[in-house]
Parts: sequence; C-alpha cells; structure tokens
Amino acid sequence: MNTAIHRALLACLWLPATLSSPAFAADPVKDSLAGVWPIERLQSEIPSFRVEDPQAKIQSLIYEGEKFGGKPSSVFAFYASPVTLGLAKEGETFPGIVLIHGGGGTAFSDWVWLWAKRGYAAIAMDLSGHRPPAPKYDEKDEKISDHGHNPTTRTRLTDGGPDHGHGQKFDCIGGSVEDDWPYHAVANVMKAHTLLRQMRGVDPERTAVTGISWGGYTTCLAASLDDRFKAAVPVYGCGFLHEGESVQKPSIDKLGDRRADWIAAYDPSSHLGKCIVPTFWVNGTHDVHYPLDSYTKSTALVKGPRTYRIQPRMPHGHQPGWAPAEIGIFVDSILKGGDPLPTVGGMNLHAETVSVAFTAKTKVVKAELYYTSATGKRSEREWKSLATRIEDGKAIADGLPADANTWLMTVTDERGAMVTSAVGMR
Repeated sequence: MNTAIHRALLACLWLPATLSSPAFAADPVKDSLAGVWPIERLQSEIPSFRVEDPQAKIQSLIYEGEKFGGKPSSVFAFYASPVTLGLAKEGETFPGIVLIHGGGGTAFSDWVWLWAKRGYAAIAMDLSGHRPPAPKYDEKDEKISDHGHNPTTRTRLTDGGPDHGHGQKFDCIGGSVEDDWPYHAVANVMKAHTLLRQMRGVDPERTAVTGISWGGYTTCLAASLDDRFKAAVPVYGCGFLHEGESVQKPSIDKLGDRRADWIAAYDPSSHLGKCIVPTFWVNGTHDVHYPLDSYTKSTALVKGPRTYRIQPRMPHGHQPGWAPAEIGIFVDSILKGGDPLPTVGGMNLHAETVSVAFTAKTKVVKAELYYTSATGKRSEREWKSLATRIEDGKAIADGLPADANTWLMTVTDERGAMVTSAVGMR
C-alpha cells in the first residue's frame, strides 16, 4: 500500500493499513554505516502497519521495521489516544508521545493508558522482536489488566527484529548494521514517531519522547537524531557507558579493537551534542546502571534547555521510572502550555554556603541540599541532607562539609513537583 493511500485512510477514515507478506518490504540497510541512520527516509516514509482490533481502547498494531538478517521484519506496538478512548471532541487535536521500554521490557499497555488518559496519543513499541498479550479492559472500573510485565507472557514475532540481550547490543558491532540492536531500536522509534504523527487527531508539531533505562539510552539517541520531537525525557539512561562505574563498561571493554567503533556509533555521548530540544533528566543518586559521573557528562553535551530531577535513592525500574508526576508536568508545559516546573539556576558555593536561584510560576514551598563525603562506588555511598531556607528566589544551605565531594539542591513547589540543580562535584 503506497504512502498516498496511507495518508487518505489515516486522515479520513482512520482505518488500519494492511500488511501482506509479499508487500511488507523495507529498504535494505546492509550498506548503512554503524552510527548512521537514514533519517530522511525514517521521517518521511509512513511504515506499513495493521491494527488488530480497531474498536479496542488500547490498540495492538504491527508495523514495518528495518530489514533483519536480509529479510523484512515487523514491530509490535500498543497505541491509544483520546480517539480510541472515545473522549475526543469533533475536530480536536492533541499532542503525541513515544514511549520506549528498557532492558527486559516490552510495549506496556498500562504506560500507554496512562498517557492516553492525560490527553495524549501514545505509542509504545517492543524493541526485542516480541509482543505482550493484549490488555483486558474493565468497563466498570475503567482499569486494564495483562500489562505484559511478566516476560513469560510475551511471544516472539515470527518476523521480529533482534532481541535485546548484551550480544545484540554490543557484540553486534562490525559488519552489517542489520544485526545491530541500537540501529534497529532508534530506527523503529523513528518509524513509530512517523506513524504516530499521522494518526487521527494528532498534532504532528506537538510530539515528545520518553524512555526508561535502556529506553532512556535510546531516548538520548532519538532526541539527538530526530528533530521533529519538541521535548524529551530520558529516565536513568545516558551516555559515557564506557567510563566510570557503569555496569555496561565491562561489556564494552570486551569488544577489544571494536570498542572505539561501538562508542563512536552507539554511545549517546557521540550524538548528544546534536540534541537541541528541551530535555528533562530523571535519575537517582545511587543508580548502578547510569551513575552520576556519566550522567553529568552526558547532560552537559545537550545544546537545548535542560531540567533535572535527581531523586535521592530513586529505585530503578519501569514503573518507578514513569511514576514521577514531574514528567507529565514537564511535557504538558511544552506541548499543552501548562505551568512549567520551577527553573533552577547554577549552584554557587561560598565557603560552606551553597545557594541556587530559581524562578517559578508556582509557589516553591521546600528546598533541600543533599551531599555525600563518602568515597567508593557511587551506588554505595551514604548521602546526607542539610537544612535549607528559601529567601528572595533563592534556596540557601549553610554548613557544607569541606570534604563533601558531590551535592545537589532540590526545589519543590506547591504541586509537590520536585526539580534539582545540576550535580556539583569536586
């Protein structure tokens, strides 16, 4: 089915396109270079797709992926919007968001449901060549079940792309990019974005992307390469995985003479300098997968506006990763004109006093300084807090110990929304 027919169906009837095996073709990628994506094609060509149940509130769809092993591949995704939920008004437009799962994850229907109920069109794809079960909807309680969080409920697509193990993520480097998971992950996110922008009611100029853990890693890449996004929220994920205490470093080091090639092609540090969209960086102080050293260096590369939420001892996981209300507030502020999160300036350190200036449309009701003087692995360091006062648009804390090596200031407004300064280190 050609692009013109796709556009007509999507704009007028919003009927699913049909995938037939002989016509389900993707352009060859075997000659592509690692770290180079056919961005123009991925942004302009609407992938072939089919919806399994057009009447479902959360729709299961299959769309065309990149070639894998010389053969066409397909990708599973969940999609929902105010239209599928029956909440859209005639002629209404709404923003869209792409949701990227992390390691061990899949397309999560409850994540899509969360954003659709916020008034967004949301698409979440599986980046491991699998599919979860279709969700069950309870009309009475307006709840869904069968979220696919249990890996044993997922099944392999007969023509799915690469799985998402360490071999596919790291050992793939060299030769054709057809077996490179990072290549497929970014390409399939961009294809999902292209598909999302054409869906009924979606304003193509108001889209965002967020991902968790490896999905945060992929968000860093996608937001750097796909200039159609207006906002990005990488949760945990960052670059510089080849440095410091990242749990990914040993796998990268084992690549030997291919190590530099993987870093240049697929580490976000090689691409984040191209990111110009507003980004909201969500992480914890003790994360073992994306430690603060790598995280701080990654955020510094971004050219666009940056907002931070570094939570003391934030747990690592999919549901903890999408739980912070600040994520919705941030995206709403850019795509819906909602009140933004407070803006925190750079930290000033004078003797033992730390201060940050902030601006906010909402009332700031609380601030705290967190720091550590401990050494050793970051994930095992003890952090402490200092009493902080709010004066004339500043958060001020006295008594930072001379041996403190890492610190940050949190600022919380009347909505309970917390943001932080960038991380200070010495």
